[in-house]
Amino acid sequence: MAESKKYEMAVSANPQYVGAQSAPEQDRYVFAYTITIENVGTVTAQLISRHWIICDAAGDTQEVRGLGVVGVQPLLRPGEKFEYTSGCQLATAVGTMRGTYQMVAEDGTSFAASINEFTLAAPRVLH
Repeated sequence: MAESKKYEMAVSANPQYVGAQSAPEQDRYVFAYTITIENVGTVTAQLISRHWIICDAAGDTQEVRGLGVVGVQPLLRPGEKFEYTSGCQLATAVGTMRGTYQMVAEDGTSFAASINEFTLAAPRVLH
């Protein structure tokens, strides 16, 4: 098996606008996102930290780094999934998020799991 397939995570995102916590008249747009991480490799690995790049429509960028996700560092055996929901706030009705999870496999190998860019958008903003 190819070495790269040994250390592989599939990451998907499902973003949602949180209207009840948003205040567009104050340029506050709140979004929740549910992330699913699946170990599609062949080695057990643990999520150690995260790095997010969050951009709004005005071009402002926030970088968020930290240990784990929602207070945990999940250990994923091959075929296992971990799902969590978190959120962010933007000053515009549209933005994007992308990033990486830093993982460590049970054999000590460190690798990054990419989080493909996804769009955050308030309803009726994008066509």
